[in-house]
Amino acid sequence: MSARSTSLPSMPTLGEITALLDEWFPPDHADDWDAVGLVCGDPAADVRRVHLAVDPVTAVVEEAVAARAQLLVCHHPLLLKGVHGVGATDPKGRAVHGLVSAGCALFTAHTNADSPAGGVSESLALALGLRDVVPLEPDPAVPVDKIVVFAPVEAAEAVRAALADAGAGRIGDYDQASFSTPGEGRFRPLRGARPAVGEVGRAEVVEEVRIEVVCPRHRRMEALSAAQAAHPYEEPAYDVLELAALAEPDRGSGRIGRLPEPLALRDFAEHVAAALPDTAHGVRVAGDPDRLVEVIGLCGGAGDFLLDTARAAGVDVYLTSDLRHHPASELREHATVAGAPALVDVAHWAAESTWLPVLRRRLVDALGDTVEVHVSTTNTDPWTFRV
Repeated sequence: MSARSTSLPSMPTLGEITALLDEWFPPDHADDWDAVGLVCGDPAADVRRVHLAVDPVTAVVEEAVAARAQLLVCHHPLLLKGVHGVGATDPKGRAVHGLVSAGCALFTAHTNADSPAGGVSESLALALGLRDVVPLEPDPAVPVDKIVVFAPVEAAEAVRAALADAGAGRIGDYDQASFSTPGEGRFRPLRGARPAVGEVGRAEVVEEVRIEVVCPRHRRMEALSAAQAAHPYEEPAYDVLELAALAEPDRGSGRIGRLPEPLALRDFAEHVAAALPDTAHGVRVAGDPDRLVEVIGLCGGAGDFLLDTARAAGVDVYLTSDLRHHPASELREHATVAGAPALVDVAHWAAESTWLPVLRRRLVDALGDTVEVHVSTTNTDPWTFRV
């Protein structure tokens, strides 16, 4: 997670806080089937208290209302599937009515909160004390071009500004980034040309500047059009270079890290049980209990889609929730042939609840003492006991 925090004015509005959450967990990173963002609430309303939970179930709504919160932030969506109404005749409708009646907004950050720094999987890794934590399956970075424009010296600044205004030259937390090299431009205008410099039929040499900027590929044409509009030449010279595809260093599915020291699988399972809240599900393990483990792969929530990725990464253990019989069985079959990680299956709610204190600290850092931020104490795991 970045050490940088964004400060908001005293008594922030709902819109200001949700904009902050959208900055940390961009909604365009959510899966296309997901439903994230503001569910109910007036963006202009002031927020004094924020309540954090995994599930927007009845008990959590009642808890938030009792705490006099103006905003409930949940990981799981309330209205994931389409509905035709929110009448107070079913649990979802009653949740909406209860929140609106109490003046409490609801905001959801789901799959868009799984992968980033400070997100669900990273929070789980930190709760287990893992070191050197990186994404198990890094997200691809936004495709980037390098745009090179050659401009006469006196026009270079205008071209740089036009490129920046079009979204080029943005690197991390910096914008208007460019590199310039002086040189000579040579050309001869032909019949029909209307040169800004020189005359038709005569070769010209002009002091020019080579301007280099990076640009998100989806803004390529916008940046080129802006540069051409700001350029004095009839036919500006430019290059467009597609840069190599890279991975995001701190965003991706799951996480991989190391224990401070190797543990027997049995001891690691006990460590997991101690680090997570108690549930009826407990901690299920597949593997030799005496096997020493050190490299841990994990995914907060249902993560059996990363089983093969975890095996290819050579982890000693893969920890997630909701492991299904067939994928788990097939992975364990590899253990008898080419090796496979041990499996640890924990309660979905317990794993994802580790995100809440991380999110609370982040909000407190950003909001200071202008807003109270509370973490739900309600266990919303659906299972109540096992025999």
